[in-house]
Amino acid sequence: MTDFILDAITQAGYLGIFLLMALENIVPPIPSEVIMGLAGMAVARGDMALVPLVLVGTAGTTAGNCFWYWLGVRFGYERFRPFVERHGRWLTLDWSGVERLHAFFVRHGGWVIFVFRFMPAFRTIVSLPAGMTRMPLFRFLVWTFAGSLIWNTVLAEAGVLLGSRFQDLHRYVGPATIAVFVAMAVGYAWRVATWKPD
Repeated sequence: MTDFILDAITQAGYLGIFLLMALENIVPPIPSEVIMGLAGMAVARGDMALVPLVLVGTAGTTAGNCFWYWLGVRFGYERFRPFVERHGRWLTLDWSGVERLHAFFVRHGGWVIFVFRFMPAFRTIVSLPAGMTRMPLFRFLVWTFAGSLIWNTVLAEAGVLLGSRFQDLHRYVGPATIAVFVAMAVGYAWRVATWKPD
C-alpha cells in the first residue's frame, strides 16, 4: 500500500504536493505530516528532490492559509461580538477578552503566527485573527512562509530518514499527534469548568 501511495505522489509531482498542502490548510483531507512525510520517502527513493519539495510544499501551505486570512479580513472581529456574547462559556471568552486578544495580536502577531506554525491544531486557524486584525499581507506571508518552511523541512527530512518504512513514521507521528489532542481536550474541559466572565 505504501508503494502505491508513493507512486501516486511521484506521478502527481510537485504540482500535486502544492495542491495537497494548500487543501490541507483549507479543508484538511490529509494532514501535512502524512503528505510531507511520504513525499520525503519519495525523495529517499530518488523520485523527488528535497529542496524543491520543501519550497513547493511551503508555497502550498502559505496559499492555503491565505484563504483563512482573507476570511478574517472579510468579516473582521466586530461581527463576532453577538456570537461571543451568546456562546462565551463554550468559547471560555467574553468580549473584553476578545478585545484584549485583538490588541495583543496587533502588537505581537508576527511571532505568534511563526510559533503557531509548529502547533498541529492551531497552525491554520491562527491565520483568521491575522486577517481580522488587518495584519499587512506581506508581513503575514513572510511569517507564514518562514514558520511553515521549518515545519515542512522537518517533516520531509523525517520521511527521508525513515525511507520507505511508513509504519515507522506512523508509529512516531501518530501517538504524538494523539497526545497533543488529548492534552488540548483535557485543557479545554478544565477551562470550561473553571471559566468565569470578567
